[in-house]
Amino acid sequence: MRIYDISQEVFSCTVYPGDPRPEAEALSRMEAGELYNLTAFSMCAHNGTHVDAPFHFIGDGKTIDRLSLEAFVGPCYLARPTGDPDAAAAEEMAAQARAQGCGKLLIAGDVVVTAEAARVFAEAGFDLIGVERASVGPVDAPMEVHLLLLRREIVLLEGLVLADIPEGRYFLNAAPLNLAGADGAPCRAWLMEL
Repeated sequence: MRIYDISQEVFSCTVYPGDPRPEAEALSRMEAGELYNLTAFSMCAHNGTHVDAPFHFIGDGKTIDRLSLEAFVGPCYLARPTGDPDAAAAEEMAAQARAQGCGKLLIAGDVVVTAEAARVFAEAGFDLIGVERASVGPVDAPMEVHLLLLRREIVLLEGLVLADIPEGRYFLNAAPLNLAGADGAPCRAWLMEL
């Protein structure tokens, strides 16, 4: 059995333009004569590898703590498109995932999900779409893609690390921290070979 860690390290992670960077503070250190080491940290819910809840773009949408854990855990298909997927490429990825019995789709590479692709993924009934970029949609205009997917309560898993992982079927665990009322949450995402 092989497990792939597909998460970014938090303190050196990619940060969406304008978001605050994660910070750590040493509250207690044994090297300074304390009994134990203790660290506090602060971060944006959307730093590094994280999930978006519908509430991120929908005022009355579900928050992260109200989403079912089944959306974050289970069989997934990792696809490696050659560029930003148009509708035809999205249909091919959706068909491959469904043929493998997967309701979750991870898209490897520096790929922007287009509105056309988001419509295909929404119609295909996925419960999770994951990407390597800090945002599933274009950084300069993320709203349309987010709305197309989040209105269907499709969880968005962003900031993945998928280099050197072959295309195919895996078991995914991307359970987020249980943050009441939050629009998103960091997670430690991993894949296991099936």
